[in-house]
Amino acid sequence: PRIRNRPVYPHLPSDQKADRATVTDGGGTIGCSKYYQLYGRKGLTGGLMVAWCTHSCCIGFHCIPRGEGRNDVFSALFCYWERAPEYVIYDFSCALAAYCMLREARFFGHTRFLIDVFHSKGHTRCSKACFLSAYRAYSARLQGLNSSAGESGNAGLLKIRKPLSYMSQRHAVVFSYVFLAIWNRLRRRKLLSKTN
Repeated sequence: PRIRNRPVYPHLPSDQKADRATVTDGGGTIGCSKYYQLYGRKGLTGGLMVAWCTHSCCIGFHCIPRGEGRNDVFSALFCYWERAPEYVIYDFSCALAAYCMLREARFFGHTRFLIDVFHSKGHTRCSKACFLSAYRAYSARLQGLNSSAGESGNAGLLKIRKPLSYMSQRHAVVFSYVFLAIWNRLRRRKLLSKTN
């Protein structure tokens, strides 16, 4: 359930605008250009933004009207998590960290925003402080972590991509919920069979 509503930040002039084109500091583009190459394609529409655990089980999802942006991830974390997660592993964490900290520094104060191993190869202009691989040498918890769990889960969503495109939003949400509930059950069964 929703815990809090997303606030409006009147002192951030670009806060209510879609952040899918260009992020500037007043003098030009800042941060990583990888995001814009991926989501700036003409005609790219929204879909589902799904939060995955490290075992590729769905924690939650929401429908997005256009290509995924930092606000979608920020809003999902801030509105539905009682406390911010310790780690957020996301392919655009280099810019998500600044976006979240600028808006809710207290809430995200203890969160590490990390780019998964697969996507970090494309982040040539980003600091290594954003790379999960940089933390693995110092954290036993992160060494065995499957950083591609989200990609595996998203690949599974391709099975419902076509039918969703023909549904009303209400039907698409119900269909996605049922699909992800079945997905989670099958993933949990598989995990339990490995431990037994």
